[in-house]
Amino acid sequence: MPAVRMFLTMEISDSGEGNVMITSKLTSKAQTTIPQPVRAALHIREGDEIAYRIEDGQVILTKAGSGIEEDPFALFSEWDSDADRRAYERL
Repeated sequence: MPAVRMFLTMEISDSGEGNVMITSKLTSKAQTTIPQPVRAALHIREGDEIAYRIEDGQVILTKAGSGIEEDPFALFSEWDSDADRRAYERL
Protein backbone atom coordinates (compact mmCIF):
# COMPACT_ATOMS: atom_id res chain seq x y z
CA MET A 1 0.00 0.00 0.00
CA PRO A 2 1.56 3.35 -0.98
CA ALA A 3 2.30 5.83 1.81
CA VAL A 4 0.11 8.89 1.90
CA ARG A 5 1.84 12.08 2.89
CA MET A 6 0.10 15.30 3.77
CA PHE A 7 2.16 18.45 3.56
CA LEU A 8 2.28 21.23 6.09
CA THR A 9 0.05 24.13 5.35
CA MET A 10 -0.20 27.16 7.52
CA GLU A 11 -3.03 29.63 7.87
CA ILE A 12 -2.70 32.74 9.99
CA SER A 13 -5.77 34.77 10.88
CA ASP A 14 -6.14 37.73 13.21
CA SER A 15 -9.42 38.09 15.07
CA GLY A 16 -8.84 41.82 15.44
CA GLU A 17 -8.55 41.40 19.20
CA GLY A 18 -4.82 40.72 19.20
CA ASN A 19 -5.39 36.95 19.10
CA VAL A 20 -3.74 35.15 16.20
CA MET A 21 -4.78 31.65 15.13
CA ILE A 22 -2.16 29.61 13.28
CA THR A 23 -2.99 26.18 11.92
CA SER A 24 -0.92 23.42 10.36
CA LYS A 25 -1.60 19.90 9.12
CA LEU A 26 -0.22 16.57 10.27
CA THR A 27 1.80 14.22 8.10
CA SER A 28 0.81 10.57 7.80
CA LYS A 29 3.20 9.91 10.70
CA ALA A 30 1.38 12.41 12.97
CA GLN A 31 4.18 14.98 12.64
CA THR A 32 3.93 18.69 12.01
CA THR A 33 6.26 21.64 11.81
CA ILE A 34 5.86 24.26 14.50
CA PRO A 35 5.32 27.44 12.49
CA GLN A 36 8.00 30.14 12.76
CA PRO A 37 5.74 32.70 14.51
CA VAL A 38 5.01 30.12 17.23
CA ARG A 39 8.71 29.21 17.59
CA ALA A 40 9.54 32.91 17.89
CA ALA A 41 6.80 33.52 20.47
CA LEU A 42 8.03 30.60 22.62
CA HIS A 43 11.73 31.39 22.03
CA ILE A 44 12.38 27.78 21.02
CA ARG A 45 15.02 26.45 18.67
CA GLU A 46 16.43 23.12 17.55
CA GLY A 47 17.00 20.78 20.48
CA ASP A 48 14.58 22.53 22.84
CA GLU A 49 11.80 20.50 24.41
CA ILE A 50 8.18 21.52 24.29
CA ALA A 51 5.38 20.61 26.66
CA TYR A 52 1.71 19.99 25.87
CA ARG A 53 -1.01 20.64 28.44
CA ILE A 54 -4.63 19.72 27.74
CA GLU A 55 -7.21 22.01 29.33
CA ASP A 56 -10.93 22.18 28.57
CA GLY A 57 -10.57 20.59 25.14
CA GLN A 58 -7.64 22.81 24.13
CA VAL A 59 -3.93 22.05 23.99
CA ILE A 60 -1.52 24.60 25.38
CA LEU A 61 1.99 24.43 23.93
CA THR A 62 4.85 25.81 26.04
CA LYS A 63 8.61 25.59 26.14
CA ALA A 64 9.41 22.73 28.54
CA GLY A 65 11.26 23.67 31.67
CA SER A 66 10.31 27.31 31.41
CA GLY A 67 7.81 27.21 34.24
CA ILE A 68 7.78 27.39 38.00
CA GLU A 69 8.71 23.71 38.34
CA GLU A 70 12.23 24.54 37.09
CA ASP A 71 12.84 27.15 39.81
CA PRO A 72 12.03 25.93 43.32
CA PHE A 73 12.29 29.50 44.67
CA ALA A 74 9.75 30.98 42.23
CA LEU A 75 6.83 30.46 44.62
CA PHE A 76 8.64 31.97 47.59
CA SER A 77 9.85 35.50 46.89
CA GLU A 78 11.17 35.81 50.46
CA TRP A 79 13.76 33.13 49.56
CA ASP A 80 14.76 34.74 46.30
CA SER A 81 17.91 36.64 47.24
CA ASP A 82 21.45 35.97 46.00
CA ALA A 83 22.43 34.90 49.52
CA ASP A 84 19.60 32.34 49.63
CA ARG A 85 20.54 30.94 46.23
CA ARG A 86 24.18 30.55 47.28
CA ALA A 87 23.14 28.87 50.54
CA TYR A 88 20.89 26.33 48.82
CA GLU A 89 22.75 25.72 45.55
CA ARG A 90 24.57 22.60 46.79
CA LEU A 91 21.65 20.86 48.46
